[in-house]
Amino acid sequence: MPAPLTTARVFFDGLFTSPRLDHPEGVAVHPRDGSVWCGGEAGQIYRLDPGGTRIEQVATTNGFVLGIAFDPSASFLFICDIVHPGVFRLDLASGEVELFADGAGGHRFANPNYAVFDRHGRMYVSDSRRVDDPGPAVFRYTMDGMGEAWDERPVDFANGLAMAPDESALYVVESFRPGVTRVEIGPDGSAGERSLVAELPGTVPDGIAFGPDGLLYVACYEPSQVLRIRPDGRVETVVHDPTAHLLCHPTNLAFNGTTAYVANLGRWHISTFDI
Repeated sequence: MPAPLTTARVFFDGLFTSPRLDHPEGVAVHPRDGSVWCGGEAGQIYRLDPGGTRIEQVATTNGFVLGIAFDPSASFLFICDIVHPGVFRLDLASGEVELFADGAGGHRFANPNYAVFDRHGRMYVSDSRRVDDPGPAVFRYTMDGMGEAWDERPVDFANGLAMAPDESALYVVESFRPGVTRVEIGPDGSAGERSLVAELPGTVPDGIAFGPDGLLYVACYEPSQVLRIRPDGRVETVVHDPTAHLLCHPTNLAFNGTTAYVANLGRWHISTFDI
C-alpha cells in the first residue's frame, strides 16, 4: 500500500463528554460560523464549536442519523434517518424538527442515506435501499417539498453524493460495486449518461466530497482510510489508519477550507486532516 500523503488527528473526542458523541456517521460544516455538526445513532444532532472544545445536542429525530447537509441559506439542516426512513428538516432558528420527505414519484424511501444541494437550492438524496433490491437510487427536491425520482436506474447501494464544482454532474458512491459513478446533469436538469469515475477494489466507500483543490475525496468504511481520485482516475491514499483509532470506519467527510472533518461510525470522535 502506498504511504499516506498526510496524517489524521482527533478534532473532538466525545467518549467521555456530556452529551457523549454517539457513533457519528454524518458530518457538515456550518458555512457561516465554521461550527461542525454531526449526527448520532439514537437520532442526536450535535453541534461542535469551531475549535473543537465544546459539544451540545441541539435536536433529535429519535431515530438513527445518516448524512446531514445545510441548505444554501444555512438556515436549515437536512437529516437522513434510517429508523424513520425519510429526510427531516431542522430549523436552526427555532430548533424544530419536522419530516420533509419520505419518498417521491410513487416510491417510498427504504434507506435514505445522504443529501447534497446545488446552488439553486435543489436537494439530491440517495436511497441505498436494501442489498439485492435494485430500484430508484437518487431523488431530487425543491425547497417547497416537491420531489421526483431523479434517477431511477439501479445503483449497487447508493451512498455518499457530491455535486461537481461546476454542477455539470452528480457523483454517486456505489458502496458494493465498489466505486464512484458520475451522472451527468442535462441542460434541462434531468439525469443523463452515467460513467465510472473509479473502481475501488478491496474497499467499502461511503462518503465523498470535493476538496478545495477540486479533487474528489472518498471516506472508506473499510478499511479505515480516505482516498483521493485524480482527474485521470488515479487513486491516492490520503490518510490510512491500520489500527482504526484515529480513523475508525469513517463514513462522511466535509471541508472547511483546506481542513477536512471526518465522522467515525466505529468510535466517538470526529477526526481531521489538512491538505
